[in-house]
Amino acid sequence: MNIRSKGDKWFDAFNVIIMTAIVVLTIAPFWFALVGSFNQGLDYMRGGVYFWPRTFTLSNYFSVFSDQTIFHAYFVTISRTIVGTALHVAFTALVAYGMSRRALAGRNVYMIVMMFTMFFYGGLVPTYLLYKDLGLLNNFLVYIIPTMFSVWDMIIVMSFFRSIPEQIIESAKIDGAGEYRIFLQLILPLTKPVLAAIALFNGVYHWNAYTDAMLFTTKEALEPVQLFLMRIVTDSSEASKFGEQAASVMPEEAKQISPETLKLAMMMATTAPILVIYPFLQKYFVKGVLIGSVKG
Repeated sequence: MNIRSKGDKWFDAFNVIIMTAIVVLTIAPFWFALVGSFNQGLDYMRGGVYFWPRTFTLSNYFSVFSDQTIFHAYFVTISRTIVGTALHVAFTALVAYGMSRRALAGRNVYMIVMMFTMFFYGGLVPTYLLYKDLGLLNNFLVYIIPTMFSVWDMIIVMSFFRSIPEQIIESAKIDGAGEYRIFLQLILPLTKPVLAAIALFNGVYHWNAYTDAMLFTTKEALEPVQLFLMRIVTDSSEASKFGEQAASVMPEEAKQISPETLKLAMMMATTAPILVIYPFLQKYFVKGVLIGSVKG
């Protein structure tokens, strides 16, 4: 029977208080935004709306989704998230497997070159000129090609590949399997947790990304939902214009909305999908990170 000292109990109580405070501070801004998004616009402008809607309404969300632009922005974001994440995981895993093979000629040189890119960046202007020469400006591939590979993710996956006993690979070679068959049928099934962790990291990045769209695209057809949100949130005139467009579509809802509540509803609309998906992937994320750290 473990008898806990008084100091241990005080330590646990202190941890509970600190963690509770961190949770509250983390959730509070999101909760306030959620409450405001369900509150009547003009009433919200009076202030004092914090813990629950004072005048409940769905008009803010009806107004947000009355504009077809947001649906196209969602399509761009979802497309880049799915395609970009899938290619990132596939390409990173393929490179990681090659780098994990000790017989690879020039492996140390490749590693030095890749590590160099982790600490040194050419700068925004050279990057822009490079993308221009490659024809990536105003091209959907500007979201995909630059993010196909990550040295950090490659190191995590490579460390796991190295932990797989060499005897398993040698046995597969004796049975006549080639490198690609070993990689696809033997190695990948063993690395699902770590690949899921990499996919989650990259998927969240793609969903939240807007800087590349702001810098390298000018076409509205390539605007992701986060850039659309940024324009609405940071530019009051854009928010007012958006509200006027929504009011013209639904005149009866015009008195129920305001630029501020529209911004809050937009924030919730762009955040909710990733919040819904994350709990289902969290177990793979935690397991993958632990495997990558312990076995590495």
